[in-house]
Amino acid sequence: MILVLRALGVGDLAAGVPALRGLRAAFPGRPLALVTPAWLGPLVRLIGGVDQLVPLDGLDRPLPSLPPVDVAVNLHGRGPESTALLRALHPSSLWAFGEGPEWTDDEHEVHRWCRMLDWYGVRTDPADLDLAVPRVPVEAGVTIVHPGAKSPSRRWPPDRFASVARTLTAQGHRVMITGSAAEKDLGVRVARAAGLPTTAVLAGRTGLAELAALVAHARLLISGDTGIAHLATAYRTPSVVLFGPMPPSRWGPPPDRPEHRVIWHGTSAERGDLMTPDVHPALEKVTVDEVLRAVSGMESKA
Repeated sequence: MILVLRALGVGDLAAGVPALRGLRAAFPGRPLALVTPAWLGPLVRLIGGVDQLVPLDGLDRPLPSLPPVDVAVNLHGRGPESTALLRALHPSSLWAFGEGPEWTDDEHEVHRWCRMLDWYGVRTDPADLDLAVPRVPVEAGVTIVHPGAKSPSRRWPPDRFASVARTLTAQGHRVMITGSAAEKDLGVRVARAAGLPTTAVLAGRTGLAELAALVAHARLLISGDTGIAHLATAYRTPSVVLFGPMPPSRWGPPPDRPEHRVIWHGTSAERGDLMTPDVHPALEKVTVDEVLRAVSGMESKA
Protein backbone atom coordinates (compact mmCIF):
# COMPACT_ATOMS: atom_id res chain seq x y z
CA MET A 1 0.00 0.00 0.00
CA ILE A 2 1.02 3.59 -0.76
CA LEU A 3 -0.24 5.82 2.05
CA VAL A 4 -0.45 9.61 1.64
CA LEU A 5 -1.12 12.08 4.45
CA ARG A 6 -2.90 15.34 3.54
CA ALA A 7 -5.32 15.92 6.44
CA LEU A 8 -6.15 19.59 5.82
CA GLY A 9 -8.86 21.52 3.92
CA VAL A 10 -10.31 22.06 0.44
CA GLY A 11 -7.59 24.36 -0.86
CA ASP A 12 -4.83 22.19 0.59
CA LEU A 13 -6.22 19.06 -1.05
CA ALA A 14 -6.71 20.83 -4.39
CA ALA A 15 -3.11 22.05 -4.28
CA GLY A 16 -1.96 18.47 -3.70
CA VAL A 17 -3.71 17.06 -6.78
CA PRO A 18 -0.64 17.01 -9.08
CA ALA A 19 1.38 15.22 -6.41
CA LEU A 20 -1.36 12.65 -5.84
CA ARG A 21 -1.66 11.98 -9.55
CA GLY A 22 2.11 11.66 -9.85
CA LEU A 23 2.07 9.00 -7.13
CA ARG A 24 -0.81 7.19 -8.83
CA ALA A 25 1.16 7.04 -12.08
CA ALA A 26 4.35 5.95 -10.30
CA PHE A 27 2.65 3.05 -8.52
CA PRO A 28 -0.06 1.84 -10.92
CA GLY A 29 -0.40 -1.63 -9.45
CA ARG A 30 -0.55 -0.77 -5.75
CA PRO A 31 -3.45 0.47 -3.64
CA LEU A 32 -3.23 4.21 -2.96
CA ALA A 33 -4.76 5.37 0.33
CA LEU A 34 -5.23 9.01 1.32
CA VAL A 35 -5.37 10.11 4.94
CA THR A 36 -7.66 13.14 5.06
CA PRO A 37 -10.84 14.33 6.82
CA ALA A 38 -13.92 12.26 5.95
CA TRP A 39 -15.89 15.34 4.88
CA LEU A 40 -13.46 15.81 1.98
CA GLY A 41 -14.56 12.48 0.49
CA PRO A 42 -16.63 14.08 -2.33
CA LEU A 43 -13.58 16.09 -3.42
CA VAL A 44 -11.28 13.06 -3.23
CA ARG A 45 -13.59 11.26 -5.65
CA LEU A 46 -13.25 14.13 -8.13
CA ILE A 47 -9.45 13.72 -8.16
CA GLY A 48 -9.58 10.08 -9.21
CA GLY A 49 -7.02 7.36 -8.61
CA VAL A 50 -7.41 7.15 -4.83
CA ASP A 51 -8.45 3.66 -3.78
CA GLN A 52 -9.16 4.30 -0.11
CA LEU A 53 -9.87 7.25 2.14
CA VAL A 54 -8.52 6.90 5.67
CA PRO A 55 -10.44 9.47 7.76
CA LEU A 56 -8.42 11.65 10.11
CA ASP A 57 -9.16 15.04 11.71
CA GLY A 58 -6.01 16.54 13.16
CA LEU A 59 -2.75 14.92 14.15
CA ASP A 60 -3.48 14.32 17.82
CA ARG A 61 -4.61 10.72 17.45
CA PRO A 62 -2.94 7.66 15.87
CA LEU A 63 -3.92 6.27 12.51
CA PRO A 64 -6.17 3.18 12.47
CA SER A 65 -4.81 -0.28 11.84
CA LEU A 66 -3.84 -0.61 8.19
CA PRO A 67 -2.30 -3.22 5.89
CA PRO A 68 1.49 -3.07 5.57
CA VAL A 69 2.58 0.26 4.13
CA ASP A 70 5.25 0.12 1.43
CA VAL A 71 5.66 3.87 1.06
CA ALA A 72 4.26 6.51 3.44
CA VAL A 73 4.23 9.99 1.89
CA ASN A 74 3.92 13.12 4.00
CA LEU A 75 2.11 15.75 1.91
CA HIS A 76 0.80 17.37 5.09
CA GLY A 77 3.69 19.51 6.28
CA ARG A 78 7.28 19.42 7.39
CA GLY A 79 6.58 17.77 10.75
CA PRO A 80 7.58 16.68 13.22
CA GLU A 81 4.03 15.64 14.21
CA SER A 82 2.92 14.59 10.72
CA THR A 83 6.12 12.65 10.02
CA ALA A 84 5.96 10.93 13.41
CA LEU A 85 2.35 9.88 12.71
CA LEU A 86 3.48 8.06 9.56
CA ARG A 87 6.63 6.66 11.11
CA ALA A 88 4.50 4.94 13.78
CA LEU A 89 3.12 2.69 11.01
CA HIS A 90 6.64 1.34 10.34
CA PRO A 91 6.47 1.79 6.57
CA SER A 92 9.14 0.25 4.37
CA SER A 93 9.92 3.78 3.12
CA LEU A 94 9.00 7.21 4.46
CA TRP A 95 9.01 10.16 2.08
CA ALA A 96 8.96 13.56 3.74
CA PHE A 97 10.69 16.89 4.00
CA GLY A 98 13.60 16.54 6.38
CA GLU A 99 13.87 12.86 5.50
CA GLY A 100 14.72 13.84 1.94
CA PRO A 101 14.74 17.36 0.45
CA GLU A 102 14.83 20.52 2.51
CA TRP A 103 11.76 22.67 3.13
CA THR A 104 11.61 26.10 1.49
CA ASP A 105 9.25 28.71 2.93
CA ASP A 106 8.79 30.92 -0.14
CA GLU A 107 7.50 28.30 -2.55
CA HIS A 108 4.13 27.80 -4.20
CA GLU A 109 2.17 25.07 -2.45
CA VAL A 110 1.64 23.07 -5.64
CA HIS A 111 5.31 23.17 -6.60
CA ARG A 112 6.43 22.36 -3.06
CA TRP A 113 4.99 18.84 -3.12
CA CYS A 114 5.89 18.21 -6.74
CA ARG A 115 9.50 19.12 -5.91
CA MET A 116 9.51 16.73 -2.97
CA LEU A 117 8.28 13.84 -5.08
CA ASP A 118 10.74 14.72 -7.85
CA TRP A 119 13.51 14.28 -5.26
CA TYR A 120 12.27 10.71 -4.78
CA GLY A 121 12.13 10.06 -8.52
CA VAL A 122 8.39 10.55 -9.08
CA ARG A 123 7.44 12.64 -12.10
CA THR A 124 4.63 15.15 -11.63
CA ASP A 125 2.89 17.82 -13.68
CA PRO A 126 2.22 20.95 -11.57
CA ALA A 127 -0.33 22.07 -14.16
CA ASP A 128 -2.46 18.95 -13.63
CA LEU A 129 -5.01 20.71 -11.41
CA ASP A 130 -8.33 19.97 -13.14
CA LEU A 131 -11.06 18.09 -11.30
CA ALA A 132 -13.98 16.04 -12.56
CA VAL A 133 -17.34 17.84 -12.48
CA PRO A 134 -19.85 16.29 -10.06
CA ARG A 135 -23.06 15.06 -11.66
CA VAL A 136 -25.42 16.90 -9.36
CA PRO A 137 -28.09 19.43 -10.39
CA VAL A 138 -27.13 23.06 -9.81
CA GLU A 139 -28.06 26.38 -11.36
CA ALA A 140 -25.61 27.29 -14.09
CA GLY A 141 -24.25 30.71 -14.90
CA VAL A 142 -24.46 32.29 -11.46
CA THR A 143 -21.93 34.71 -10.02
CA ILE A 144 -20.64 33.43 -6.68
CA VAL A 145 -19.67 35.82 -3.92
CA HIS A 146 -17.88 34.00 -1.09
CA PRO A 147 -17.20 36.36 1.83
CA GLY A 148 -15.89 33.82 4.34
CA ALA A 149 -12.54 32.18 5.04
CA LYS A 150 -11.27 29.89 7.76
CA SER A 151 -8.74 32.44 8.99
CA PRO A 152 -10.34 35.78 9.97
CA SER A 153 -7.38 37.72 8.60
CA ARG A 154 -8.18 36.41 5.11
CA ARG A 155 -11.64 37.98 5.08
CA TRP A 156 -12.35 41.14 3.12
CA PRO A 157 -14.86 43.40 4.95
CA PRO A 158 -18.45 42.14 4.47
CA ASP A 159 -19.77 45.59 3.49
CA ARG A 160 -17.37 45.64 0.54
CA PHE A 161 -18.48 42.20 -0.61
CA ALA A 162 -22.05 43.51 -0.36
CA SER A 163 -21.21 46.56 -2.48
CA VAL A 164 -19.70 44.33 -5.17
CA ALA A 165 -22.72 42.00 -5.07
CA ARG A 166 -25.15 44.94 -5.33
CA THR A 167 -23.35 46.44 -8.34
CA LEU A 168 -23.02 43.14 -10.17
CA THR A 169 -26.70 42.39 -9.60
CA ALA A 170 -27.57 45.76 -11.14
CA GLN A 171 -25.40 44.79 -14.13
CA GLY A 172 -27.40 41.61 -14.70
CA HIS A 173 -25.45 39.02 -12.71
CA ARG A 174 -27.42 36.44 -10.73
CA VAL A 175 -25.44 36.61 -7.49
CA MET A 176 -25.39 33.77 -4.97
CA ILE A 177 -23.65 33.93 -1.57
CA THR A 178 -21.80 30.77 -0.55
CA GLY A 179 -20.08 29.65 2.62
CA SER A 180 -19.98 26.98 5.29
CA ALA A 181 -22.74 26.40 7.83
CA ALA A 182 -20.74 28.46 10.32
CA GLU A 183 -20.73 31.34 7.81
CA LYS A 184 -24.49 31.42 7.24
CA ASP A 185 -25.00 34.55 9.35
CA LEU A 186 -22.19 36.26 7.44
CA GLY A 187 -23.84 35.30 4.16
CA VAL A 188 -27.20 36.65 5.30
CA ARG A 189 -25.55 39.90 6.39
CA VAL A 190 -23.89 40.35 3.00
CA ALA A 191 -27.11 39.49 1.13
CA ARG A 192 -29.20 41.97 3.13
CA ALA A 193 -26.68 44.76 2.62
CA ALA A 194 -26.63 43.98 -1.11
CA GLY A 195 -30.42 43.98 -1.36
CA LEU A 196 -30.54 40.28 -2.22
CA PRO A 197 -33.25 37.86 -1.02
CA THR A 198 -32.41 35.20 1.55
CA THR A 199 -32.84 32.61 -1.22
CA ALA A 200 -29.57 33.94 -2.65
CA VAL A 201 -27.72 32.69 0.44
CA LEU A 202 -26.41 29.18 -0.12
CA ALA A 203 -24.08 29.20 2.89
CA GLY A 204 -24.68 26.02 4.87
CA ARG A 205 -27.07 24.66 2.21
CA THR A 206 -24.61 22.98 -0.17
CA GLY A 207 -22.49 19.91 0.33
CA LEU A 208 -19.00 19.78 -1.10
CA ALA A 209 -20.11 18.06 -4.30
CA GLU A 210 -22.85 20.64 -4.87
CA LEU A 211 -20.44 23.49 -4.20
CA ALA A 212 -17.91 22.06 -6.66
CA ALA A 213 -20.60 21.69 -9.32
CA LEU A 214 -21.84 25.23 -8.68
CA VAL A 215 -18.32 26.58 -9.19
CA ALA A 216 -17.76 24.43 -12.27
CA HIS A 217 -20.87 25.87 -13.94
CA ALA A 218 -20.55 29.43 -12.60
CA ARG A 219 -20.11 32.61 -14.57
CA LEU A 220 -17.72 34.11 -12.04
CA LEU A 221 -16.33 33.73 -8.51
CA ILE A 222 -15.28 36.53 -6.18
CA SER A 223 -13.62 35.40 -2.96
CA GLY A 224 -10.70 35.70 -0.63
CA ASP A 225 -7.77 33.31 -0.52
CA THR A 226 -9.70 30.23 0.58
CA GLY A 227 -10.74 26.78 -0.62
CA ILE A 228 -13.40 27.79 -3.13
CA ALA A 229 -10.82 29.81 -5.07
CA HIS A 230 -8.92 26.57 -5.72
CA LEU A 231 -12.10 25.00 -7.07
CA ALA A 232 -12.36 27.89 -9.54
CA THR A 233 -8.79 27.20 -10.60
CA ALA A 234 -9.56 23.49 -11.04
CA TYR A 235 -12.60 24.24 -13.23
CA ARG A 236 -11.09 27.24 -15.03
CA THR A 237 -14.03 29.33 -13.85
CA PRO A 238 -13.25 33.07 -14.07
CA SER A 239 -12.38 34.37 -10.63
CA VAL A 240 -11.20 37.45 -8.77
CA VAL A 241 -9.30 36.40 -5.64
CA LEU A 242 -8.31 38.86 -2.92
CA PHE A 243 -5.08 37.98 -1.11
CA GLY A 244 -3.84 38.76 2.39
CA PRO A 245 -1.90 37.78 4.46
CA MET A 246 -0.40 35.06 2.22
CA PRO A 247 0.84 36.26 -1.19
CA PRO A 248 -0.47 34.72 -4.43
CA SER A 249 3.06 33.48 -5.12
CA ARG A 250 2.38 30.90 -2.40
CA TRP A 251 -1.28 30.01 -2.96
CA GLY A 252 -2.51 31.78 -6.08
CA PRO A 253 -3.72 30.32 -9.39
CA PRO A 254 -0.99 29.47 -11.89
CA PRO A 255 -0.09 32.28 -14.31
CA ASP A 256 -0.91 30.12 -17.34
CA ARG A 257 -4.64 30.20 -16.49
CA PRO A 258 -5.85 33.60 -17.74
CA GLU A 259 -9.35 33.03 -16.33
CA HIS A 260 -8.21 34.27 -12.93
CA ARG A 261 -7.29 37.67 -11.50
CA VAL A 262 -5.55 38.13 -8.18
CA ILE A 263 -5.46 41.33 -6.13
CA TRP A 264 -2.62 41.66 -3.64
CA HIS A 265 -1.30 44.81 -1.97
CA GLY A 266 1.02 43.25 0.56
CA THR A 267 4.57 41.99 0.83
CA SER A 268 5.89 38.60 1.86
CA ALA A 269 7.22 40.13 5.08
CA GLU A 270 3.74 41.43 5.92
CA ARG A 271 2.01 38.09 6.47
CA GLY A 272 1.26 38.53 10.14
CA ASP A 273 -0.79 36.19 12.30
CA LEU A 274 -3.12 34.10 10.13
CA MET A 275 -5.67 33.94 12.93
CA THR A 276 -5.69 37.66 13.79
CA PRO A 277 -9.37 38.71 13.78
CA ASP A 278 -8.73 42.15 12.23
CA VAL A 279 -8.66 42.78 8.49
CA HIS A 280 -5.16 42.24 7.17
CA PRO A 281 -3.50 45.40 5.76
CA ALA A 282 -3.21 43.84 2.29
CA LEU A 283 -6.98 43.27 2.22
CA GLU A 284 -7.80 46.63 3.77
CA LYS A 285 -6.16 48.28 0.75
CA VAL A 286 -8.43 46.46 -1.73
CA THR A 287 -11.26 48.72 -2.88
CA VAL A 288 -14.68 47.87 -4.28
CA ASP A 289 -13.90 49.76 -7.50
CA GLU A 290 -10.72 47.75 -7.93
CA VAL A 291 -12.63 44.47 -7.75
CA LEU A 292 -15.29 45.71 -10.16
CA ARG A 293 -12.62 46.84 -12.61
CA ALA A 294 -11.07 43.36 -12.48
CA VAL A 295 -14.46 41.82 -13.25
CA SER A 296 -15.10 44.25 -16.09
CA GLY A 297 -11.64 43.63 -17.54
CA MET A 298 -12.17 39.86 -17.59
CA GLU A 299 -15.66 39.97 -19.06
CA SER A 300 -14.68 42.45 -21.75
CA LYS A 301 -12.17 39.88 -23.04
CA ALA A 302 -14.55 36.92 -22.80
